[in-house]
Amino acid sequence: MTAPGSLADRLRVALAAEHEHAPVLLSGDLRDVTADSDGVPTPAAVLVAVTDRPAPGVILTQRTDSLRRHAGQIAFPGGRIDPGDADATAAALREANEEIGLSPRAVELVGEADTYRTITGFEVQPVVGVIAPDLVFTLQPAEVAAVFEVPLDFVLDPANHVETSVEWQGRDRHYYEIAWQGYRIWGATAAMLVNLSRRLRWTR
Repeated sequence: MTAPGSLADRLRVALAAEHEHAPVLLSGDLRDVTADSDGVPTPAAVLVAVTDRPAPGVILTQRTDSLRRHAGQIAFPGGRIDPGDADATAAALREANEEIGLSPRAVELVGEADTYRTITGFEVQPVVGVIAPDLVFTLQPAEVAAVFEVPLDFVLDPANHVETSVEWQGRDRHYYEIAWQGYRIWGATAAMLVNLSRRLRWTR
């Protein structure tokens, strides 16, 4: 019996796997979201950093309460793609380095997951990578209040994906929430985790 592949290899295989039935993915917060005045979304990227341990986890941050956008919310490290970034992967790695002090050299890249368009006009490219467990992070205090690790099995389990709705600008907005140890993961971050779950069909 051959030994199982590395976590990064298993994630690559799962991310690229073809299924008999295509997964039903969430494309964005609203079907008719507009971005800038010309309707072009702002490119952004986030790093889905998976810890290489027997029970892998995912690194998430809690934004500071002083931010103009997404204050206090749970998010992946990431942000808009700058003109100097070579691509979405470069942007995700740069942002993770700036926000939590994660060196790009510490990330074994797996690949890109499905894009997601936010209600605030960003087209977000999730970039999946594997990192060593128990790294010490250095937070950017103006942006990041906390960093924590949530079990991968938990956030990818459809049983933990709760669909709810709220009235916003005169219409019902449907979104997902994932609750874990007092943290409320919702909105675009939860939606990208739902998409990743459906894409990977993950089993440990």
